[in-house]
Order: sequence, then C-alpha cells, then structure tokens
Amino acid sequence: MNSLQMAIADGVTISKRNALKIRRAPDLLGGVIILPIVFVLLFVYVFGSMMDLPGISYTEYLLPGIFVQTIVTGAQITGYTLTQDLQKGIFDRYRTLPMAPSAVLGGQTLCDMLMNITSIVVMALVGLLVGWRVHSSPLEAAGGFLLLLFFAYAFSWVTATVALALRTPEVFNNIVTLVSFPLVFLSNAFVDSSRLPGPLKLFAEWNPVSTFVQAARELFGNISPLKPVPDAWPLQHAVAVSVGWSVLILVVFVPLATRLYTKAVSR
Repeated sequence: MNSLQMAIADGVTISKRNALKIRRAPDLLGGVIILPIVFVLLFVYVFGSMMDLPGISYTEYLLPGIFVQTIVTGAQITGYTLTQDLQKGIFDRYRTLPMAPSAVLGGQTLCDMLMNITSIVVMALVGLLVGWRVHSSPLEAAGGFLLLLFFAYAFSWVTATVALALRTPEVFNNIVTLVSFPLVFLSNAFVDSSRLPGPLKLFAEWNPVSTFVQAARELFGNISPLKPVPDAWPLQHAVAVSVGWSVLILVVFVPLATRLYTKAVSR
C-alpha cells in the first residue's frame, strides 16, 4: 500500500471513529439532527408570521439562510471535538501509531462532511413539509446543494484551525460564538439586508455569509422577481464569488491547520 492509499485508509478510519463518538454524544447529535429542525420551525412559524416580503413567501426566502446558518454553527463541532482530543491526549496516542499524519484532520473534515449532508437533508425535508419549494431546474438545485457542501467542507478547516490555535473547548466555544453570531445575524440570511440602516447594510451586503445565502437562493430559485438587483458586487455575482471564497478558505486554512496540528503533536 502506497502512502496515498495509507493516508486515505487512515482518514476513513478516523472519520468512522469520530462518527461513532458523535453518535454516542447526545449533545453533539442534537446539533446535527435536532437543532436544524428547531431552527426551521422557529423561524418559519414565529418570525415568519411577522415578515412580509413582496413576491416570495418568507419560508422560501428563509430556507437558504437556514442552510448556511446551520453550516456555520455546525462546523463548531469540528473544533470542539479537536479541542477535546487535545485535552485528553488522543493526539499523543495517534503519534505512536503507524498512521499518516494527514489522516487526523482529513478524517475529521470527512466526518463533518457526512454530518453536514445529514443536516442539509433533514432541513430540506422539514422545509418541504412547511412550504419551501425549489423553483429552479434539477441541475441548478443540485448545484445549490453541492455549493453548500463545498462551503461546509471549507469552513470546517477554519474551525479546525481556530481549535488547534486555542486548544481548550471553553475558549474555543466562546470565541467562535462571538464571531459566528454577528456573521450570521448581520447578513441577509433572515431579513432583507437592503432594509438595514447605513453601516449595518454595508456590512451585511459584503458579509461572506450573505454571498453564500444569495447564491443558494439563486440556485434554488428562491429569488423574488419584485426585488431589485442588489447594489453590492458580491451579491450580484453570488455563485462565482461563493466558489471563490470556498477555494480561498481551503488554500489558506488547510496548510495553516496542518502546520498547527504538526506543532501540537510535536510537543
């Protein structure tokens, strides 16, 4: 078996280990399955009753935003499990085993991809039950789901990097929550960003989360024909910019996370 085959096999093994760990942890499992359902029902039936968007139902406007929000918040599981393994000395055990060094992070992000697929499927099914519909072609809809999964995979490397830099679950959760909440809620995920006042409108329109949400809405056909074209350049080219963001995140954070992991296991 060559080194590439060994790295892939070890990565799959680590992914299975992490999947079993999540299955046996009710709090983490809830973040994968239960939390997405709660988000959909809460925003549709509580906040949706107060929203009036011309040319589109709030449910159809909302679901792409919920998809992106769940990816951002769900990616915290990556960092949380990594910080736990750091504290418990699991990485020291990995270092003594005949396994590829890249398998740990590769397996972790692969496990996260499987979790994100589960979350998106659950949210899509619940969304269909409460009135969400796709108005684009099957190819465009498939592109929407692939774009979400590509973003989810890329963002898991961001949280892995942050976790390896902070190293403790408590600090990681506090920092990531402080960053992720403004990114999600100061975006177009739940409200029309053009209705926000001055500086908030500018931030929301150039917020990468808004770009991913806009791209998902375009690919799923959840764009109101009565809404004018956004002023911000990223929202005018949302699909291409979203792909570019995902590629840039991988280019920056894969080597950075790998370097931090190597430093962590060499101590």
